[in-house]
Amino acid sequence: MKILIAGGDGYLGWPTAMHLSALGHDTLVVDNFLRRQLCHAEDCPSLFPIVSLHDRVRHWKQKTGITIGTAIGDLTNWGFVEKVFDDFKPDAVIHYAEQPSAPYSMKSREAGHLTLHNNITTTFNLVQAIHLFMPDCHLIKLGTMGEYGTPNIDIEEGWLDITHNGRTGRFLYPRQAGSLYHTTKVMDTDLLWFYVRVWGLRVTDLMQGPVYGIETAENEGCPDLYSAFNYDEIFGTVLNRFMVQAVCGHPLTVYGKGGQTRGYLSIKDTLQCVRLALETPAAPGDMRIFNQFVETFSVNELAEKVAESGRRLGLDVEVQRFPNPRKELEDHYYNPRHSALTDLGLKPHLLTESRMDAMLSLVLQYRHAIHQPCIVRGVAWA
Repeated sequence: MKILIAGGDGYLGWPTAMHLSALGHDTLVVDNFLRRQLCHAEDCPSLFPIVSLHDRVRHWKQKTGITIGTAIGDLTNWGFVEKVFDDFKPDAVIHYAEQPSAPYSMKSREAGHLTLHNNITTTFNLVQAIHLFMPDCHLIKLGTMGEYGTPNIDIEEGWLDITHNGRTGRFLYPRQAGSLYHTTKVMDTDLLWFYVRVWGLRVTDLMQGPVYGIETAENEGCPDLYSAFNYDEIFGTVLNRFMVQAVCGHPLTVYGKGGQTRGYLSIKDTLQCVRLALETPAAPGDMRIFNQFVETFSVNELAEKVAESGRRLGLDVEVQRFPNPRKELEDHYYNPRHSALTDLGLKPHLLTESRMDAMLSLVLQYRHAIHQPCIVRGVAWA
């Protein structure tokens, strides 16, 4: 297939480009380097140096003989989007092209406006381009489990059947976003559902949990093909942050009671899930919603896993509770369904002791590069 990867320079986008091109797909990466720019502006470096997208493409070509196409530009610019779709005419679009950080979206009015404008406008433009140029194109959108919040009932896979006054209907599962970033994801889902109903688009919305890890089958042992690995409070995901904190001797930053529970998956499983969604596309006029994670952990459980791994590797790891800067429940019911991707063939990589130790050992190799001032940034929700 011809696959356009929007946000293909990012933490998940670049591994996806390598993975799908290795499977024989004609892959085009589209990016404007927004995440690189924001990380630079906020003094939030990657754990290891990240080469340019063009150098990554060259290294991949040297390693595999496979060419990944690039189109550099802003997907909020309709003229750019129009040209990319007219030239490439994708069979599928994988949409990662959003400002990805909840803390960043909450740090200031300007950051909130950037998040709102970038995320909603990009999704709108991609939908419009699919309708105009490739109406049978399959849109795979990376949503987030954070759309659901932490309701006191089971979380279904996107939809909820309701009986009211003797009548039954099927509705999008109620959303309770916990940040402006997550709210833009809710808006994405509503926008996509509207255009699926109106234009008969094919859409798969992947409600993804926090992702951890560095290496995939395509980049293992090849630092020039790594994605950016953020470990700061703004752009780093919790397990990645904890691993770096353990290595550099910073106490693990457990917010509040530490009972916040979410669904997690490795970067390898993200690639599996996207591939499975691609290989079994939604039908015209169908919006599938899959909950994309493989295990649930509380923050306390993750901290203990990292501390135990650190002890096995000879590290002295301290776990410390910090005042919670976020508005969230710290002790709650959490039971999300996640069978659809397993039914399609997902083979999970679980967070075993050996996998935990392997990831922490890799982080240890870059201990000298850790920039401690970015670990705690004090971004508060209110």
